[in-house]
Amino acid sequence: MFIEERHQAILDWLKENGSISTSDIQENYGVSYESAKRDLRILEEKGLLKRTHGGALPIRQVAAARPENLTIKNYESVKKNYFLIAKKAIEIIENNDVIFLSSTTVCYFIAQHLPDNLKLRVVTNSIIIAEELRVKENVSVILLGGEMDKKGNCYDGIAIETVRKLRMDKCFICTSAISAEFGMSIQRTAAISFFNGVMDSSKRKIGLFPKEKIGFDSIVSISPAERLDMLITDWDAMEEDLELFREKGIEVIVVEKE
Repeated sequence: MFIEERHQAILDWLKENGSISTSDIQENYGVSYESAKRDLRILEEKGLLKRTHGGALPIRQVAAARPENLTIKNYESVKKNYFLIAKKAIEIIENNDVIFLSSTTVCYFIAQHLPDNLKLRVVTNSIIIAEELRVKENVSVILLGGEMDKKGNCYDGIAIETVRKLRMDKCFICTSAISAEFGMSIQRTAAISFFNGVMDSSKRKIGLFPKEKIGFDSIVSISPAERLDMLITDWDAMEEDLELFREKGIEVIVVEKE
């Protein structure tokens, strides 16, 4: 197989499967580990994919169906890295904290696994997360109201006005994508003011971004990346991407694969 044919085969695999690893390339096309890495580097330089630590993702990953579109039906299908990032985030939460959980799957996992020995107050704009927390005796919930979208979330002026009247110890945020250059980004403009209101009202700002979201840009920038105090990601994120965040003064925590 010529190199051009192999590169097209790699892109076809990505389109069909959503990701590819260097071991996939080695096994599928009979090349060495170094050749597999070189293939991915060349394709990334052409703007055709985004490398991760162990492979690559489609360059349009963010525009596809995304796990942060949280519903009760889909959260169980999310990859293991989302759960492990949530688990690490829980370690940062302290007794009597007031925290914000964004309406994302990784934050749903936080809500689902909050320990019973911590007394907490949780602020959220997600009716799904609020419902999960409602039965926890050690957690009181502030549900940010307003006009609710079809996924059970509120981002409008009422929610923004309410969140600006609060003071929170920590906010946990996950958006469509994050890069050192473009910052945190989303696909719709409606939530820009809401997310900035949350960060304005929080002492510590913690981004929860799986490797699928690192180094990508969505359509609309919410804020510079350096508004975050900490970024938690997983083992497959590219070190060169993470170093750019560190250069901006952001503490980067990488969870290890279990």
